[in-house]
Amino acid sequence: MATMEKVPMLSEGYERLTADLKMLREERPKIVDAIEEARAHGDLSENAEYHAAKERQGQVEAQIGDLEDKISRAQIIDPKTLSGERIIFGATVTLLDEDDKPVKYQIVGQTEADAAKGRISYSSPLARAMIGKQVGDEIEVTVPSGDKFYLVDKIEFI
Repeated sequence: MATMEKVPMLSEGYERLTADLKMLREERPKIVDAIEEARAHGDLSENAEYHAAKERQGQVEAQIGDLEDKISRAQIIDPKTLSGERIIFGATVTLLDEDDKPVKYQIVGQTEADAAKGRISYSSPLARAMIGKQVGDEIEVTVPSGDKFYLVDKIEFI
């Protein structure tokens, strides 16, 4: 049997998942109606509307199952309640790159990651390299473009 591993996330990520789940559940009856309407057109073997509706139904059910699983295993973490000297989930970290240019990242759950906004998943190579480090530590990360080196400049819990 699979382990029920917790899925860490911030409260805003949890809210987004529950909103997505609600939206998909609201779509269910519309899909059933579309299937019934397509069935009324007769021969199902060559009924593109029917096949498209059935395919969408399968996608929605799979997404609902995935979201329900993540929500049931959610471990909501509020970074403001955290503290410490080391980088952990929820921390906002300012790094200095090789040119001493500051870059800022917050370590978040997989569903909340958005690199363009400086939010990286705890399972990303950079976050995995950062976790456990403290101010003054050096970090080396291997990325597709080569090795990157950073210096931990600041750790915040905001």
